[in-house]
Amino acid sequence: MKKQRIFNIIQIGNKEDIVSRAFDIFIAAVIILNVFVMVLQTFSNLSPYFPILDAVALVTIIIFCIEYVLRIWTADLLYPNLSKKKAILKFLVSFDGIVDLFTILPFFFLSGFIAFRILRVVRIFHLFRINGQYDSFAVIFSVLHEKKNQILSSIVIVLILMLASSIGIYYAEHNAQPNVFENAFSGIWWSVSTLLTVGYGDIFPITTAGRIMGICTAFLGVGVVAIPTGIISAGFVEHYSRVKMLTNFARDEHIDMLTVRVSDGHCWSGLRVDELGVPEHFLPAVVMRDGEALIPVNELQIKTGDTVVLAADSYFFHAY
Repeated sequence: MKKQRIFNIIQIGNKEDIVSRAFDIFIAAVIILNVFVMVLQTFSNLSPYFPILDAVALVTIIIFCIEYVLRIWTADLLYPNLSKKKAILKFLVSFDGIVDLFTILPFFFLSGFIAFRILRVVRIFHLFRINGQYDSFAVIFSVLHEKKNQILSSIVIVLILMLASSIGIYYAEHNAQPNVFENAFSGIWWSVSTLLTVGYGDIFPITTAGRIMGICTAFLGVGVVAIPTGIISAGFVEHYSRVKMLTNFARDEHIDMLTVRVSDGHCWSGLRVDELGVPEHFLPAVVMRDGEALIPVNELQIKTGDTVVLAADSYFFHAY
């Protein structure tokens, strides 16, 4: 029971547990303090205060170490379907586990890689998660996950255009600027700054052909940047349209609905639909997985990342 309580406290996003919420706020404050100390240590005029800053950094690292050990100790509760050794191993190679390790080790062994402590900032974003489908961070990650193939395709297009423009500018400018555009890959920096509309301007074409290519590349860059933006925007529209559709359906049909987001380590993960312990008078209405609506047949296995929509006739709530 003590181990379970510690696990509940150190888990992120449980707003109902005051102690757990206080722990989240405390860890966030320690993270910010640790990064702030790292920034102050870059100012040479603060060298007289470096011993104090080192002491503060040591205290924060000790806190990180304690948290890291507790997360390893409770890994079997995070992954209840695995054995203790496999659960610990899965945590160690998980994103949070790797970030935690890389923010602790440099302080003791790799002083030259002290910048790895900045990775602790990443954990701040985890503190804002809410166990619900409509959390802003959950929506963002859900849209990115649903549109990952399209986003990946747009990135491939960017890389192809970047390589093509780099080769093209080489042939257009090499004779005029042999020291600037030495080979096909020397134009990569120019390609990036032009294609992504950064416009740094330290390398630029001087020939007519090169300038025409620069104009074409800049125009293509506007379109290329708009592609992933449009994909993500469309994803948000689809998501909220889906939510609105479900809400209108529930209102028109007089159905009360609950949504359960099955996160990593959730008790429903790995269970079949007929094994779910749903609230009284509620039944699984639909299972959302990777942007698709699945019929919740008894044999369907719930996976991490699924959203289970529970529905019940509002009559039950008026009767009870």
